[in-house]
Amino acid sequence: MEAPRDAELKKELDAALHARKDLGEEYESALVDSFLEKVEKRLDSTIDRQMRRHLAEQQMIVARGARNPASGVDSWGERFGFGVVSLILAIPLSAIGVVNADLPGLFVTWFGIVGVNAVHAARGTGLLSAFRRSRKSEWSD
Repeated sequence: MEAPRDAELKKELDAALHARKDLGEEYESALVDSFLEKVEKRLDSTIDRQMRRHLAEQQMIVARGARNPASGVDSWGERFGFGVVSLILAIPLSAIGVVNADLPGLFVTWFGIVGVNAVHAARGTGLLSAFRRSRKSEWSD
């Protein structure tokens, strides 16, 4: 889509250079100004189009009720599903821990399961991002 526009801009530049040769150096600044105005209009229209597209995408995200991927906040259903899956996987993991290391293996397995779920839940509530912000402020001083 941009290639035809670049070709059109190249033609306009070639026309301005030929006009400069025909008209002489006294019209050079007017030709340059005219060409720069065309480039500026093209740039403005490209930026406007990209901004409209971006705003339309954001409005579609809001209209669909989807969360913003950049926000990092999970829905309750996603956290609940993660908890259910981790409990289902806890059964074979517990068996593996007990077979390999008896009761300490079971404790390590469950500490790991609880730890993973705690981190995932903290991420969904914003506790981790608050912790990261506090840590960054310590380094920025």
